[in-house]
Amino acid sequence: MQGLRLLVLFALCSWFGLARTAPQVPCYFIFGDSLVDNGNNNNIASLARANYPPYGIDFPDGPTGRFSNGLTTIDVISKLLGFNDYIPPCASVDGDELLTGCNFASAAAGIRDETGQQLGGRISFGGQLTNYQTAVEQLVGILGDEESAANHLSKCIFSVGMGSNDYLNNYFMPTVYTTSQQYNPQQYAGVLINQYSQQIRTLYNYGARKVALIGVSQVGCSPNELAQFSQNGITCVDRINSAIQIFNHKLTSLVDQFNKLPGAHFTYINAYGIFADIVKNPASHGLRVINRGCCGVGRNNGQVTCLPFQTPCTNRHEYLFWDAFHPSEAANVIIGKRSYSTQSSSDVYPIDIRRLALA
Repeated sequence: MQGLRLLVLFALCSWFGLARTAPQVPCYFIFGDSLVDNGNNNNIASLARANYPPYGIDFPDGPTGRFSNGLTTIDVISKLLGFNDYIPPCASVDGDELLTGCNFASAAAGIRDETGQQLGGRISFGGQLTNYQTAVEQLVGILGDEESAANHLSKCIFSVGMGSNDYLNNYFMPTVYTTSQQYNPQQYAGVLINQYSQQIRTLYNYGARKVALIGVSQVGCSPNELAQFSQNGITCVDRINSAIQIFNHKLTSLVDQFNKLPGAHFTYINAYGIFADIVKNPASHGLRVINRGCCGVGRNNGQVTCLPFQTPCTNRHEYLFWDAFHPSEAANVIIGKRSYSTQSSSDVYPIDIRRLALA
């Protein structure tokens, strides 16, 4: 087993090309939820935390706050962009460290401020933008003036992945939230996109020019939703996935709108489609188990996330999901790689992150 682990690490190092060369962009800023949170929730009063074992069991630094056994998609993309170190959580960044970017993502966060409130503390997208505006002010101080800061930020990659919790921890949780009583799926997607558009415009107004908008994945195929709503524990929940597809379709239209702004280069990462391709033929991606968490409790290991010090499955590299909601490192490597360099024309719209870096 140790020999296999060393072989995998060697392969990853070779694949990532870890030679210390200059990154393709000077900085990388990340906004999102638990799919990419790498520690911002560690010190807030929240149930949405992952800074305990067995989270991080395959990550060099152990439990960091990543909701994975190892790498997140952002970790994969940052290495492919040429960064020698993983992009740190903004909660731990200070001074000149901001020059290479940071990660604002917060588990349980949504486009809507109330999203995820039943889990306690979290930093909504609006809050993440407020933190980013503070960071921009700090960059102006570091670089000397607003023009220098704007020039620097115009060369950076910005990754924004919001919306999953607005469905999972809002719309499809009618015992806590009233949104499903107020709006049908088409209306709700419109409300979300309108708010999202205003928020992203704030990001643009504060210097973001190269922006990857990550679509919402197939939430209806997660072990948690399968455990609750799938009769056989295998068939994805169509009413959830159908609602998400409406949102994603509107998000691609948003990309077209923002690309009309001066200097803007926006792109859509089709996480839904990439995930669907993996589920359709998991064996071709080296995966065997697609409907259960490697770590969890109850049906499909999907009733709750990993319990502290719980023993996870040993064949983690064969699992699509690490826990009730989050992809395994194996899945994150596939999704991150295809986000960076498209494998299919449907993976991105209109360009992948590799070409976005060159824009």
